[in-house]
Amino acid sequence: MTISDAAATPSTTEQSALIPPTAKKVPVERTHHGDTFVDNYEWLREKESPEVVAHLNAEQAYTDAVTAGQEQLRQDIFNEIKNRTQETDLSVPSRKDDWWYYGRMVEGQAYGIQCRVAASSEGTLADWTPPVVEPGVDVPGEQILLDGNVEAEGKPFFSLGGASVTRDGNLYAYAVDNAGDELFTVRIKDLRTGELLEDTIKNVFYGITFSPDGTTLFYMVADDSWRPYQVKTHVLGTPVETDEVIYQEDDVAMWTGFDLSADRRHLMISIGCSEFSETRLLNFATPEKGLQTLIPRSAEILYDAEPFLVDGVEKILLTHDRDAVNSMISLVDAAEFAKPVEEQHWDTVVAHDPSVRINGASVTSTHMVVSLRKDTIERIQVTTLEGLGTADQAAAVEPVFDEELYTASMGGSEFESPVIRLVYTSDFTPPRVYDYVLPVGEAGGELLLRKETPVLGGYRSEDYIATREWATASDGTLVPLSVLRRADLAQDGKNAGVVYGYGSYEVSMDPGFGVPRLSLLDRGVVFVIAHVRGGGEMGRPWYEDGKKLTKKNTFTDFVAATDWLAQSGWVDPSRIAAMGGSAGGLLMGAVANLAPEKYAAVVAQVPFVDALTTILDPELPLSALEWEEWGNPITDPEVYKYMKDYTPYENVREVAYPKIAAVTSFNDTRVLYVEPAKWVQELRAVSTGSEPIVLKIEMDGGHGGASGRYEGWKTRAWDYAFLADAIGATELR
Repeated sequence: MTISDAAATPSTTEQSALIPPTAKKVPVERTHHGDTFVDNYEWLREKESPEVVAHLNAEQAYTDAVTAGQEQLRQDIFNEIKNRTQETDLSVPSRKDDWWYYGRMVEGQAYGIQCRVAASSEGTLADWTPPVVEPGVDVPGEQILLDGNVEAEGKPFFSLGGASVTRDGNLYAYAVDNAGDELFTVRIKDLRTGELLEDTIKNVFYGITFSPDGTTLFYMVADDSWRPYQVKTHVLGTPVETDEVIYQEDDVAMWTGFDLSADRRHLMISIGCSEFSETRLLNFATPEKGLQTLIPRSAEILYDAEPFLVDGVEKILLTHDRDAVNSMISLVDAAEFAKPVEEQHWDTVVAHDPSVRINGASVTSTHMVVSLRKDTIERIQVTTLEGLGTADQAAAVEPVFDEELYTASMGGSEFESPVIRLVYTSDFTPPRVYDYVLPVGEAGGELLLRKETPVLGGYRSEDYIATREWATASDGTLVPLSVLRRADLAQDGKNAGVVYGYGSYEVSMDPGFGVPRLSLLDRGVVFVIAHVRGGGEMGRPWYEDGKKLTKKNTFTDFVAATDWLAQSGWVDPSRIAAMGGSAGGLLMGAVANLAPEKYAAVVAQVPFVDALTTILDPELPLSALEWEEWGNPITDPEVYKYMKDYTPYENVREVAYPKIAAVTSFNDTRVLYVEPAKWVQELRAVSTGSEPIVLKIEMDGGHGGASGRYEGWKTRAWDYAFLADAIGATELR
């Protein structure tokens, strides 16, 4: 469906097109804990209603008319993104078994092409040196696994939800979404012939993998609320109707997923929420024994597990929060899990440190690899397995980089590999791919640069500056900020600014390069990333101080970040805008209610602005899973009262709101389009100001908007043009 082929716009005249659509009011009462809320626009939830579709198309027509004057700016920003991007490019090959796998992008094509070439198997370090593959150059022996452009042809949307190759390299399974609703169809390709097998599995959730022998495919199924709850097996060549459920999670507040262990001897099923979890293992050598539960959820421990062998003894590497709010790492004999938790013996590998957040740990055949966060920065450490968990344990080694603010994360590795793949980036360093040679004795420890993503158009990192600043929140807490600007910008109080934030689910807004953001910086914008509570930048306590009954800290922290910028001497306080998406969109709605006078414009991307209505209905997509983040307002009157006091839709008030753009997608299953649609109506009805409030809706898209890189660039250009126009930052410096 497109805007043009659904309902007609309200009027064909330019004057009428600038009149915002007004949805009819159909009062619906919602009563909980003795409180009644009257919702006038709940009827917009009827997705299949022609009247709703007509209204949404009218909203888009109004948005197009209001923002028509920004079209040239949008085109300019799109061209800047395009001209800085090397469109014909490829990823660094990654080895898996006897093949090197990589992806290609081709100029003019929107989607990637998945490829591979054969690898040698002599067991030397050279065998783990990726082949040099040049953009646009044919590679002898290259095999195309999947061409996304071919798969997407004639489809309104295209996205991959997972892929897997059998260990012998003969079969390739891949999952495709053509609607944007994050439900996928799995097909299996015989790479020897190029033919598709008859096996077709529909309505699959993210994540697929083959068993080690290649005869069985494991996959996830979501329930009616889009909660992944079943792990199923499909035996190749058998009817899908006979596929077996090997695990089903019936607790509506728990999320389920799976992965293979690093050594690929186990299927690991993870069940959990943000506060505790449970891991079940299937040993492929003894599948008849079924699933083994490690620590039951009743112990209320949040943990990840990695099984591996030490001298023939099964060990489990645990990353857990038992008596360790920031998590720690222990090594446990697998046999210990037959005992009650309080009787088990756990050897400490990495002790708890209140200043270090342990994100997770994995193993290669020789080393433990730990992802951690220290001084807000995500980094990697490695330790040899020999002596792990004993007094003879070796000291951890950390790759050293030359920037103060950066992100170093795992890019994948093979269990038997002598190197691990790292991805490094900072706010002004384009992504670099390194292979880090695992240290053995005095040898190893080198960082081998495999690629730095090229940035065209004369980009120079020295033209920009990133600094760490601190805002003081209303309760005295210091909130870290990343402040990005051009190096030649004058601190004269005349510039424009944008404040960006998220602040939920312990997600961190880590330093990372972004080509689109350069278009704002080059127009003299000071871009501030507010690392507000509810995120993970300062460890687990930082997250816990911005969730449930402390959620308002997220919003007041963002306002404090805005105040810091307004008083910094860098910007004109009247030229500040705000932006955030999803849970960050809830943040946008909350701060628009708290301090509308502080912002010239707000862009709320797929915004979770009707959170209370959604979470009160566990039948809605993913609602029950949100109870561990926001609290359960159904059963807890205190949570209900607290949420109602900040939920954006229910707290719109009679003030002059700034320019607001709510950006959404018709097929989004994470934040339904109805939330911003209702919010926009309420804002227009109540605001005492005259600034336009618009709803931009992608009718063929999901939570991430339209698919394809060019459509993605257009979306980002639209958002940035809306902000730049509102804060008077339309001209390049």
